[in-house]
Amino acid sequence: RKKVMMASLDTRRPAAMEQLQTLGKQIEVAVLPIVAGESPIQITKRALQSAKLQGFDVLILDTAGRITLDEALMAEVAEVAAVSKPVETLLVADSLTGQDAVRTAKAFHERLPLTGLVLTRADGDGRGGAMLSMRAVTGLPIKYIGAGEKVDALEVFDARRVAGRILGQGDIVALVEKASQELDQSKAEAMARKLAKGQFDLNDLAGQLQQMKRMGGLQGIMGMLPGVAKMKNQMAESGVDDRMIARQEAIISSMTKAERKKPDLLNASRKKRVAAGAGVEVQEINRLLKQHRQMADMVKSMSRGGGKGLKQMAAMMGGLGGGGMGGGPDMARLKAMGGGRMPEPSADELKALQDRMAGLGGGQLPGGLPGLPGFPPKK
Repeated sequence: RKKVMMASLDTRRPAAMEQLQTLGKQIEVAVLPIVAGESPIQITKRALQSAKLQGFDVLILDTAGRITLDEALMAEVAEVAAVSKPVETLLVADSLTGQDAVRTAKAFHERLPLTGLVLTRADGDGRGGAMLSMRAVTGLPIKYIGAGEKVDALEVFDARRVAGRILGQGDIVALVEKASQELDQSKAEAMARKLAKGQFDLNDLAGQLQQMKRMGGLQGIMGMLPGVAKMKNQMAESGVDDRMIARQEAIISSMTKAERKKPDLLNASRKKRVAAGAGVEVQEINRLLKQHRQMADMVKSMSRGGGKGLKQMAAMMGGLGGGGMGGGPDMARLKAMGGGRMPEPSADELKALQDRMAGLGGGQLPGGLPGLPGFPPKK
């Protein structure tokens, strides 16, 4: 593991340096202490000296951002490059700004020895136009893409997999990698034991919603599912989006421990109390309870069959070893599917899925247990 230090050279934007200090604490990376009144060049020289004295392997210099091309800032960043003689000079650009991003990349490339590009908001609906244009204009490789707002949403750029997302073919490899990173093994095993007994309460549903959020939210997951990625906008229009997940979490959090354990306790007066606490209508609580009831019934049905149903679901994700929890999806097998792509659903299958989404009553998750890795046979 490399020893890394960051230093902010943004002396113009208010609290920019403090923001980098906060980020450094979050990700446990050292940040050069702030000294008031220093210029970007003075900070650069101090950062180089400090990194050398403390034995850091990597020094990241964060220069001032800019919305439009500014000659004074361009001259400043060129001087920083001349003083620091960087091994890598990466331009970070917003992929949704279109031709503005392309012009910015071209101007920077003419003034600086750029070595690569980092494109943010690559999870948006811009369909990669800026990516292709910036690569063509500068000839520089795209090193990383930002696929979300969290610190772990930075991905190494993979052309085949990004092309799959742009074409609506999904990226099943990225989805499985994300699931394996976010899965808490001990919690998954505890959940598996409960499911094997046919138990699934609202605490378990809340856990599934939280895991979905950690994996990038409903829209992020849908963007990586083959074929289904094309339906993201239709789902959002039907109220099936990440705001719905937040509302459902608020509803469950407004319940007592006993109510989460036994949803049948929720009579009309209790539902009114929960609705007031969560800031929603009683109808939303009824939809959530209906969704939970469908999932709980499915779990009971599968547990009576010795867990075969969920084992088959696990096998579809590449096969889990042995009795249920060991092993994991076969990544080599997934990557062999043409850059992580899977066959797209047929027109009839997509129509059936659209009909199912349309029948959810304005914002209800389809039945199923997202993110569960299978469970051991019933004893």
